[in-house]
Amino acid sequence: MERSELRAALALSGIFALRMLGLFLILPVFSMHAKSLPGGDQATLVGLALGIYGMVQACLHIPLGMLSDKYGRRPVVAVGLVLFVLGALIAASHDDLAWITVGRAIQGAGAISAAITAWLADLTREETRTRSMAMVGGSIALTFALSLVIAAPLHELIGLNGMFYLMALLGLGAILIALFVVPGQEVAAKSPFTAKFSEIFFNKDLLRLNVGVLILHAAQVALFMTLPGLLVRADLPLNAHWRLYLPAVLISFVFMGLIIMVSERRKKMKPAFIFGIMAMLVAQLMMANSVTLLMLATAVLIYFVGFNILEAMQPSLVSRWASHAKGTALGIYNTTQSTGLFLGGVLGGWILQTKGEAAVFYACSGAIFMWLIISFGMRELPPKTNS
Repeated sequence: MERSELRAALALSGIFALRMLGLFLILPVFSMHAKSLPGGDQATLVGLALGIYGMVQACLHIPLGMLSDKYGRRPVVAVGLVLFVLGALIAASHDDLAWITVGRAIQGAGAISAAITAWLADLTREETRTRSMAMVGGSIALTFALSLVIAAPLHELIGLNGMFYLMALLGLGAILIALFVVPGQEVAAKSPFTAKFSEIFFNKDLLRLNVGVLILHAAQVALFMTLPGLLVRADLPLNAHWRLYLPAVLISFVFMGLIIMVSERRKKMKPAFIFGIMAMLVAQLMMANSVTLLMLATAVLIYFVGFNILEAMQPSLVSRWASHAKGTALGIYNTTQSTGLFLGGVLGGWILQTKGEAAVFYACSGAIFMWLIISFGMRELPPKTNS
């Protein structure tokens, strides 16, 4: 990886990490804190305050991705981060659930994931792109793991308002990185559209990846609606779950890095992709039948290995299949991802309530198995381009 590529990967991973840390920090504590707020006794309103961020993001990923194709990545990312900071300040300055919901909606309007991913694809070569994407994915996973550890102590120290102010501060840091640290050359910035939206949306290769990311994240949310209860019954208290998640995530990074590095060197990405799906399938089936904490811990580790491989590889593959309209394609991809998060919560909750925990894992296994069958038809790699 050349110095400019490493700089781009580190800087854009930093933007993702600063932004996602602000988001993840409130997740472990918000539902409990909301009970002290006006309207916080209504679970639907609390869920709306948390979920509206993703809803707004799903609506804006595609338009902002298209705008980044037309006007460049840097201005779109900077404006998105400004909205993120503004929303955090609105939420921080009110002890009212309605205003916090408004702030979260404005934060969601800064839906820059597609633009950042496309920006990274612009600044990296084909042979280093997946590793660069893996750095971004790794920064997100590390941020999530860190949030699980520090959220409760931080909430006790500075309260929810202080956490939102911290979120705004992190957003300002991300703006500075976007403006002054990310390298200036942008291969695809300010380029005209070279493909119609329908051509990108219905492209078979991209459609296969979009179905995959929907299943990937629907299964993720459904999993974490069910797994905590299993861990508690396996004698791991809720406040100690981070002791399992954190090492599992860190160890899985090592496996992910090795697998992706070997697959890139041998130019055999498809076997690694299939392996990631199979790992998630095995993990889901193990969880459905686990009776001890050791079995659950092993399943969680296998799950994170597969999940991190797929999380790193899929955006890179999208950028290759749509090399001249990366922002649009990644906008569709991120919209599908947000839709998966929503469906995983709704359907996972319904299955859990009506059919039980094992049924959730078996339903996820069925969806992942369908994804596995679809993925066997995937071509080895798109042809390399100079973008």
